[in-house]
Amino acid sequence: MLMCGRHRRRGCRCINVSVERFMEPCLLLLLSRRSTYGYDLIQSLKEFGFADGETDPGTVYRYLRRMEEEGLVSSEWDTSGGGPARRLYTLTSEGEDLLHAWAESIKENKKRLEYFLQKYREQFPDD
Repeated sequence: MLMCGRHRRRGCRCINVSVERFMEPCLLLLLSRRSTYGYDLIQSLKEFGFADGETDPGTVYRYLRRMEEEGLVSSEWDTSGGGPARRLYTLTSEGEDLLHAWAESIKENKKRLEYFLQKYREQFPDD
């Protein structure tokens, strides 16, 4: 039996939709603003509703590695600081194209979700 991530109990029947897939367009949008480091990206994901503890650094770095392999981002080692070298991530033109595609997809999904909620409120006006 699955454990609900929201209520932290076994057998809960609520729907806990994963937002992990939503991380990719958020990372692309953050990188469209400026080149930055992985740690800064992790912190900036809070802006999109990712809570502390919800954003696993390993997941973010796996996304960045995969996106680099796909040519969506590039990275280079930054050794200019006084500390250890850090990877500086930059959005590529292919990444920007995918960001635009994500935005279109999100717009369409938003319409569907708004329609669902409208119908739900009509059916259950007191909820």
